[in-house]
Amino acid sequence: SAAFRRSIVNSYIANHNYDGMHFLITGANGQLGRALQRTLIGHSLVLVDLPEIDITERPAISTLVEKERPDMVIHCAAYTDVDGCARDPVLAHRVNAFGTQNVALACQSADIPMVHISTNEVFSGDRTSGYEEWMPLSPRNPYGVSKAAAETFVRTILNRFYIVRTAWLYAPGGRNFIHAILSRARETGAIRVVTDEVGNPTYVEDLAEAISRLLTTGQYGIYHFVNSGACSRWAFDNEILRQTGLSDVANTPILSSEYARPSNPPPFGALHNRNGAALGIILRPWQEALTDYLRHESSL
Repeated sequence: SAAFRRSIVNSYIANHNYDGMHFLITGANGQLGRALQRTLIGHSLVLVDLPEIDITERPAISTLVEKERPDMVIHCAAYTDVDGCARDPVLAHRVNAFGTQNVALACQSADIPMVHISTNEVFSGDRTSGYEEWMPLSPRNPYGVSKAAAETFVRTILNRFYIVRTAWLYAPGGRNFIHAILSRARETGAIRVVTDEVGNPTYVEDLAEAISRLLTTGQYGIYHFVNSGACSRWAFDNEILRQTGLSDVANTPILSSEYARPSNPPPFGALHNRNGAALGIILRPWQEALTDYLRHESSL
């Protein structure tokens, strides 16, 4: 049962000291990398990113892992521009697939476990009911193909790994989907948003906290860490407008076919957190996370 599994995990944590662990984080300057730095306070962190370390260069990442000998590598580095991946699938595969292979091989050589960050776009989005962790991969676009290949490398190279899939990530500071929507709403007084793309809006601070909890369990495997609940892009924008006092802005629902873009995202890409929930790791509802995010983003 879930209660029994949680008791096992709590016993495991009680008998293992996780204070002062030594982590190597790739993609440390990205939104998740920065959030993990805030979450993993009290641990020793080796932070790497471009241009100092390029994960597509196998000798560089192998030498770094061998030198630092971290307790674990948290692999956040990726080419996440979904439309950019559609324009240049070769680059997407080189960074996301072969780059991850390089990291996994370095971990294998040093006998170090790895955390790999993946995406809901490894699924086709044809299931209206969404996806559990154990379902077969079925990517529909070059970004998803490259990330599915990355997962395959991790699973076949390593015995000890966490694969964490997430979706629709947003973070404090800088530009993101929420910034873009609010800017357009205030400038034009009207927005048009697709209603046939469903997913899980996820606050990066909640994701980082869930990952930090997972690392204490020793329960290797595949996890779906997203804020609870799913919605369409259109419904997400409605909630953004409501919480920022812009409900009077016209939000016209459109179909993806009316919004031309290079990539083809999963229409029903909702992830279900079954494995994490069995360990007691459940992210709060996406509406609550959005409220927290907006409260801390004074510029909005």
